Amino acid sequence: MNKRENYKVGFLIFSGFPMACLTSMIEPLRAANEIAGVERFAWQLVAETPGKVVSSANVSFEPNCTLAEAKGLDALLLLSSPNAVFSDPRHGPAKLRELSRHGCKLGGISGGVFPLVRAGLMDRQRCSVHWCYEAAFRAEFPQIDAVDDVIVTNAQRFTASGAAAAFELALHLIDQYFGPEIAYEVACWFQHTSMRGQGVRQRVPSVDSEGQLLPRLVSNAATLFANHIEDTISIADVATQLDVSARHLERAFKNATGQSPSHFYRAMRMKVARQLVLYSKDSLNEIAFAVGYSSVAPLKLHYHAAFGVKPREDRARINNFRVHENIPVPSI
Repeated sequence: MNKRENYKVGFLIFSGFPMACLTSMIEPLRAANEIAGVERFAWQLVAETPGKVVSSANVSFEPNCTLAEAKGLDALLLLSSPNAVFSDPRHGPAKLRELSRHGCKLGGISGGVFPLVRAGLMDRQRCSVHWCYEAAFRAEFPQIDAVDDVIVTNAQRFTASGAAAAFELALHLIDQYFGPEIAYEVACWFQHTSMRGQGVRQRVPSVDSEGQLLPRLVSNAATLFANHIEDTISIADVATQLDVSARHLERAFKNATGQSPSHFYRAMRMKVARQLVLYSKDSLNEIAFAVGYSSVAPLKLHYHAAFGVKPREDRARINNFRVHENIPVPSI
C-alpha cells in the first residue's frame, strides 16, 4: 500500500467517453470498500476544462476538478472515444507528464488509449487495444506495440481494452490492495465468474444472428478471414486449409450465418474499413489497399451497400461531431 491510507484513482473523461467503462471500474472498487469495511479506494472525475461532460450514452457527468487542479492521485485513467484530443495540446499532455513524475500511474481504457498515445506517453510501452479499434490504432501508431490482451499493466502504465476489461483491472487493484479473498467476493457480487490475468487475449465475437456460437468449421474459416484482411485469401484456399471442399464450406456458412463465405468475408473487411474511415486520417486509397482492394471504386460500392452511406460522407459526419460537439462520437 502507498503512504496514504487510500488509493486515489482519477478518471479523465472526454466528451463521448464510454460510460460503461467508468462504471465498470468504480462499482467494483466501491463494493470492495463496502465488503472490507474500509474506505481504501477513492476516486474522482477529472476533465480538461470546467463544465459537464457528456458520455456516449448522452448522460452528463459533473467532474470533481479540472486536469490542472488534479493532484495527489495514485492513478489517472483516460476514458474517451478514439477521436479524442486535448483542447490544449501543450498543457494537457504536460500535466500528465507532471503527474507521472510524481508517481501517478497513467492508463487508458478502450478509446482512451488514443489520446494517451497522442500525448507521447506510451513510447516503448505495450498497449492493450480493443479489437474494434485495432486497425485504426495500428494505422495511426505503427510504432506502438499494440496487443489484443484484455489488460496490460506495468509499473508506470496500464491499459484495458473495454468495459469488461475495466472490471478486470479493478479486480486486480482490489487483489493488490485488499487481497484475493475480497477480490473474489467482489467478483461474486457481480456474478463475474472468473478473473482474467494479463496475457489473456480478447474474445472476438463468433456468433450467428441469434447469438449462437458458430460451428467450429465456420469459426475457423472466420479466423482465417480475419488474418487475411489486407492480403486477401480465396474461399478455395480457405477450404483447402481446413481440409473441406469449397462447396461444403459454402453450405456450412449458409446454414450457420445465412450468408455465403465471400459475403461474410466482405462484411469483415468492411468493418475494418469503417474503423479506418472513422478513426484514422488515411486516404481512401490507403484504406482500400488496407482491406484488400486494388482501387477505391469497389470499396465505395461495398461500403455503401454495407452501411448505407459513402465513406467520405461517413467521415464527414464524424468530423462534424468532433468539431461542433453536437453529439458524442461513437465509442466502446
